[in-house]
Amino acid sequence: MDAGSLNSYSNLKGQSRCPLQEQLLHRKNSKENMDRFIPNRSAMDFDYAHYMLTDGRKIKENQTVCSPAREAYRKQLAETLNMNRTRILAFKNKPPAPVELFPSEHSTASAHPTKSAKPRRHIPQSSERTLDAPDLVDDFYLNLLDWGSSNVLAIALGNTVYLWDASDSSTSELVTVDDENGPVTSVGWAPDGRHIAIGLNNSEVQLWDSASNRQLRTLRGCHRSRVGSMAWNNHILTTGGMDGQIVNNDVRIRSHVVETYRGHQQEVCGLKWSASGQQLASGGNDNVVHIWDRSMASSNSSTQWLHRLEEHTSAVKALAWCPFQSNLLATGGGGGDRTIKFWNTHTGACLNSVDTGSQVCSLLWSKNERELLSSHGFTQNQLTLWKYPSMVKMAELTGHTSRALYMAQSPDGCTVASAAGDETLRFWNVFGVPEVAKTAPKVNREPFSQLNRIR
Repeated sequence: MDAGSLNSYSNLKGQSRCPLQEQLLHRKNSKENMDRFIPNRSAMDFDYAHYMLTDGRKIKENQTVCSPAREAYRKQLAETLNMNRTRILAFKNKPPAPVELFPSEHSTASAHPTKSAKPRRHIPQSSERTLDAPDLVDDFYLNLLDWGSSNVLAIALGNTVYLWDASDSSTSELVTVDDENGPVTSVGWAPDGRHIAIGLNNSEVQLWDSASNRQLRTLRGCHRSRVGSMAWNNHILTTGGMDGQIVNNDVRIRSHVVETYRGHQQEVCGLKWSASGQQLASGGNDNVVHIWDRSMASSNSSTQWLHRLEEHTSAVKALAWCPFQSNLLATGGGGGDRTIKFWNTHTGACLNSVDTGSQVCSLLWSKNERELLSSHGFTQNQLTLWKYPSMVKMAELTGHTSRALYMAQSPDGCTVASAAGDETLRFWNVFGVPEVAKTAPKVNREPFSQLNRIR
């Protein structure tokens, strides 16, 4: 293909695909192609079918008035020989009859009622929504997707950052950077869900106000090359670069660099602060995971790590702090490793290691259950839901045709968005609906409490 035809192809591709538009035509669901009914031959009685189509019809047509006793005998005979069936074709096998394990006379259920078991949650096997994500950079080391506390999803597509509002499914463009600065290499919402940080290929980080669509400032001098990972801790924005450095930036002050962590020899591709904001986990292309403690941070010199974890044999991008056990960290290795490992970050001990069989691109804990979701690359490009701590597979969600590089979780913890090298953004209702919070007890108000007091 020559250059001219290549350009026309890219132009045609750009015209035909709009960012974050729903793929209505390509969506597959359980009701698709269900207009054909094919009989199940193994479940059919061909002798009975032949009888009903020939002799049975003749008997009905030539039936004459007979005595009540003879009619009763005929009905009894038909019942015994199972001749009262009306259907000839069978489309599925009958379910097997339930087996009674314990005779009813020996049952003690009435005497000792058992606690009702929690009903098993239905996990949809297909995505509930699929959006186009043209020009999504297929790079394992970047972090191009984040879901903010205001229920707005941010995704970087090439040089442009788009915002998708989950409350009304509206899409807006936040910023398009120049070619000499781009592409965008990371995005990260601040805890307030309004401000967002954008890491660039030219080593700079931009801070934007999404409500006013206004750039607030540019952070320079943090790194010498692209910024592929970011993590917020209140007003501290931590950035990780291809130069192996990790920098804490206080976005409130002019001289924003307040701490520098040096420990990785290659690109830092994963950063996550613990819920308490006390410990930082970092993963790099040098196959190393570091745990940094905020209390050990020093502004004068590079900070020493708390733990250096070297058990992975490939790049570590996937990091996830457990929401129900503060010192539990899950990490995932790349294509040469394929394992999920669990760590006690107080002691640095590896608690468990599970071989997943494929590259681990991202990890997310459920906020409502003791479950962990992982996204993968070759060969299935699937999302796998695990029960913790048994690590039994609960479900495998397929649909992506290229590695599922990025995942983000909705604020309520129910929905997960995944973006892949196939340039699609898929939404999965994988974690279920959280239990309804108990209503607060009514407070007995004192009389006339709604009136202003006279002082």
